[in-house]
Amino acid sequence: MSDPENHSSFIKTPKQLVITVLLSFLIPIIGIALLVHLVVQRPSADPSALKPESIAARIQPVGRVVIAGTPEAMKEGAAAPMVAKPAAKAAGPADGKSVYNSACVACHGAGVAGAPKTGDKAAWAARLAAGIEGMTKTAINGKGAMPPRGGNAALSDAEVRAAVEFMIGQSK
Repeated sequence: MSDPENHSSFIKTPKQLVITVLLSFLIPIIGIALLVHLVVQRPSADPSALKPESIAARIQPVGRVVIAGTPEAMKEGAAAPMVAKPAAKAAGPADGKSVYNSACVACHGAGVAGAPKTGDKAAWAARLAAGIEGMTKTAINGKGAMPPRGGNAALSDAEVRAAVEFMIGQSK
């Protein structure tokens, strides 16, 4: 058995006993209180981060489609829609050269995506067989890689026809 005389305790006075008992209760209580405080009142970088308006602003779409002339496009502060605005139309007949330079030259000037180059008689020979009416109809409706109206939906039928006539004139 063990000898009671050789056994010693670090608590030698009643004062040390009271302090030890109090600390054994207070230290766990303080630790629990700090943990509860940390969990319940977590610090946030931005106190308004969880407001519905802030959340909606963060998850809104990157872009949107707005059609010119609609009430949404007319709202003050709305983003300017990315649409081609037609140039002011002259009162007289359509100018084929200006229409060609604004809509057609990008492809027909360099022969992009199989477009016949303006001035290339061999490339236009087969197309001339369809006549000006057939070529105008093709230009209005689009064909292959060419979008309708050469990609400028604001062009009138008369302007498309004028551009076709201009290209035919350059390719004869």
